Amino acid sequence: MVLANLGKKITSALRSLNNAIVINEELLNNMLTEVCTALSEADVNTTLVKRLRDNVKSAIVLEEMASGLNKKKMIQCAVLKELVQLVDPGVNAWNPTKGKNNVIMFVGLQGSGKTTTCSKMAYFYQRKGWKTCLICADTYRAGAFDQLKQNATKARIPFYGSYSEVDPVVIAREGVERFKSENFEIIIVDTSGRHKQEESLLEEMLQVSNAVQPDNIVYVMDASIGQACESQAKAFKDKVDVASVIVTKLDGHAKGGGALSAVAATKSPIIFIGTGEHIDDFEPFKSQAFIKKLLGMGDIEGLFNKINELKLEDNEELMNNLIHGQITMRSMYELFQNMGPFGHFMQMVPGFGFMSKQNEQDISAKLKKHMTIMDSMNDQELDDKDVPKLFSKEPNRIQRVARGAGVATSDVQELLTKFSLIGGSMGLFKGGNMNQMFKMMDPRNLNHMGGMDGLRCDEMQSEDVD
Repeated sequence: MVLANLGKKITSALRSLNNAIVINEELLNNMLTEVCTALSEADVNTTLVKRLRDNVKSAIVLEEMASGLNKKKMIQCAVLKELVQLVDPGVNAWNPTKGKNNVIMFVGLQGSGKTTTCSKMAYFYQRKGWKTCLICADTYRAGAFDQLKQNATKARIPFYGSYSEVDPVVIAREGVERFKSENFEIIIVDTSGRHKQEESLLEEMLQVSNAVQPDNIVYVMDASIGQACESQAKAFKDKVDVASVIVTKLDGHAKGGGALSAVAATKSPIIFIGTGEHIDDFEPFKSQAFIKKLLGMGDIEGLFNKINELKLEDNEELMNNLIHGQITMRSMYELFQNMGPFGHFMQMVPGFGFMSKQNEQDISAKLKKHMTIMDSMNDQELDDKDVPKLFSKEPNRIQRVARGAGVATSDVQELLTKFSLIGGSMGLFKGGNMNQMFKMMDPRNLNHMGGMDGLRCDEMQSEDVD
């Protein structure tokens, strides 16, 4: 079961409580059975699934609950808490320090996406203003240096490697020394992988680690291999001091649950997840935000940060329209044009869960069609504050725009309908909400945003008295 389906099944199980008139032991057990079955089908470790069930049962004793408590919400919150613990080992993740050399060494099996992930991390920090570089210390796999070189060149990231030197320890040491002397802040060392856990690979990892003294050793875990991740991660951790994990290939048909639950067992926190093949299909991992997105509860803080990255303050007109809730076709076009992969953006919006790759592709194709339609509109249509009404009064506009965009008139009508609904469905473009959102986007205020998104488990309201 891919993660998108897992989220839907768990959400469905939790929603069954909302339809109940009376919350009793039988209903609780049935809901937990559905949740645990979904987790097992997603390849989550059976021991962890049993622990989740036992912990929820221990936390929720219906007979002892006061009559005024919202039992439905308490049960839902207990399940959410346990789901978060499945992917959270309770260890603080390492973070690089701005202005100093941060050496990050990657380890993992061949085929896990390690080299690509090195490039993604370097690009991620580069976009945030860090001085980043890449070192290829993989001398085992033919073409490893060429792959890293190609990725680095495309992203304009400095790199180091050698076609003649066969000792990965020498390459790693020389590369780190060079980039340290040039005051690089993020120095990423890619290392050799193998098809299986070979002692020679693990010994090589230790030698490279001793040579470069990394600040952080990252284990790259392939989500598609399920529960086998646990034994492999432990083998690496026993040899070198693995401090962080990156899970790759969460975008495909991988069950994902085995890899995610294996992380908790190895006590190394996930710091990023790979969600696609492109260099920007890479996002920081936060356990609670991840689970809430999985369940369609959104990630409001991540959404604010994402919109903040758009630097809307550079476009005063767009900024003013958004603050006052005056959405036009032009402002919607500019938002869509700048916000990156649409599926990633929508997963942060409450009401949308994890999307399958096919769903993302379908939505992206639809979005491109909508933008083509907007390209065929004139200035009056793009800037009108009530464009659906304008088109309703003058139906010939629909035919003209459809001809210009090479689409059917029904496609234009669909865009106008979505334009009318998008403010409500995304919950962002209403005047008051948008004004408040921009206030909260101030970095000084972001620290005070905890608990706003999704289910408010810290506020049990006295409703639904059973």
